[in-house]
Amino acid sequence: MKVMIVVTHLLGTGHLSRALTLGRAFAGAGHRVCVVSGGMPAPQLDHTGLDLCQLPPLRSDGVDFTRLLTDSGAPADTSFLATRQAALMEEFRRFHPDVLITELYPFGRRSLKAEFLALLETAKSHQPPPVVLSSIRDILAPPSKPAKAEEAETVVERYFDAVLVHSDPSATRLEVSWPVTPLLARKLRYTGYVAPPAAGSHPAHAGKGEIIVSAGGGPVGKPIFHAAIETARKMTNRRWRLLVGGADASARAAELQALAADASVLAEPARPDFRSMLYEAAASVSMCGYNTALDLMQAGTPSVIVPFDDGKEVEQGLRARALSGMPGFAVVESVDLKAENLERALLNVMCDPPRDSSELKFDGAAESVRIAEELEAAR
Repeated sequence: MKVMIVVTHLLGTGHLSRALTLGRAFAGAGHRVCVVSGGMPAPQLDHTGLDLCQLPPLRSDGVDFTRLLTDSGAPADTSFLATRQAALMEEFRRFHPDVLITELYPFGRRSLKAEFLALLETAKSHQPPPVVLSSIRDILAPPSKPAKAEEAETVVERYFDAVLVHSDPSATRLEVSWPVTPLLARKLRYTGYVAPPAAGSHPAHAGKGEIIVSAGGGPVGKPIFHAAIETARKMTNRRWRLLVGGADASARAAELQALAADASVLAEPARPDFRSMLYEAAASVSMCGYNTALDLMQAGTPSVIVPFDDGKEVEQGLRARALSGMPGFAVVESVDLKAENLERALLNVMCDPPRDSSELKFDGAAESVRIAEELEAAR
């Protein structure tokens, strides 16, 4: 079966990373997969075995997700968006999928609803039409108005066969962040978390005993890195490793290294072995995006979380509060991000008993494949 996943990441790379993990699961089950990416290129992410189609790329203007910019930084005008939409339609007709998956839409990406609705109408009129699925994470940005939730529900009812909720319902249900009516509940299929296989301990023990600080692939982690450097000057008994993501990672890492001066800090670009390093680390300091949270749960690393909350963002805060009930997790709000608070939180989590996440379901990608196969076979 042919599977098309359509995703546009606008700030970090988490949405694309999860879509690629999902795509690899379909490919591993013998299906042909095309991932259509509408965000900025992210060559550091693994798309081995997948067809990757890059639309004319967009990014948000910082945390203003209603203001879309091209790769040159210019506002995306009507002509640019029409070119994107035409490219998306052409890719759909070329690939002719049996299963179409939209990542986040219609629960988000409302600024791109014109291209998504055009895609869904094309899919609906295609003969035979594909199975259409929405792929969403455990926690969404809650709708600011009831009308937004009602609009999403209308789109789901008209176009979608099911909504794949990538969460373990024993830990987090969609109701935590989104109003779930009986009508919507009929469409929900909980898959478990979409995570790569657990990485396991690093073969060369990289990161052993260190405090590893990471802040995603965008520029928003600067306050976390600066607070970490100040805390490293107080906690001199540990080596600190700052892993910097994004297209300008090398330059930003060099700036942080210069700022750290003689503190016990190593700043470097994000590493592909990061997940294995978490198993060796004394502790982690990070934000609380979906993928990072799963990495921390799988590795069991004592973790201090600084949820991203710029621009009235609440998703990471909701997730952080859900995790804070588990041993070895502490939350420091961005407004409280000072060296003394970070030091106190780190000392606390490093004294907590080991965290056991063995009962949680991390096989969401495989379960998503099973659900899609089941629905496609029923056609």
